Amino acid sequence: MALHKAVWVAVALAASINAHAQVAGTQPLSVTVEQSQALLQGWSVKKSVLGKAVYNDQNEKIGSVRDLIVAPDGSVSAAILSAGGFLGVATHDVAVPIAALDVRGGNLYLPGATKDALKATPEFQYAKVQTPPKPKKVQAQ
Repeated sequence: MALHKAVWVAVALAASINAHAQVAGTQPLSVTVEQSQALLQGWSVKKSVLGKAVYNDQNEKIGSVRDLIVAPDGSVSAAILSAGGFLGVATHDVAVPIAALDVRGGNLYLPGATKDALKATPEFQYAKVQTPPKPKKVQAQ
């Protein structure tokens, strides 16, 4: 009987821990069902944007998306396009406002741009940000 009671207590305890496992303080760490449904209708940056070709109005490939810049307010502010080069060698990266890009038929377009115009644009330089130290492992006591 004591074993049976201990099992029920363990199950109840595990259920209550599981219900609160995805909350740090008062901020949930997961998405709601409604947010999950909205996510399914969105794009995956990795699959749909990064590394994808960018075309001009004449359907000429003028570069590819190398990175996206997220502003301090959380909005995507710019796309870093890689122009020129071959297999990532001797590329010329330029920042383009995200609003300047059009999506047509699943492809990315930069209206009015040419490969030469992108190469003539000043090259984008990442800010030198000090890498934060790696977290130290905590010894279990």
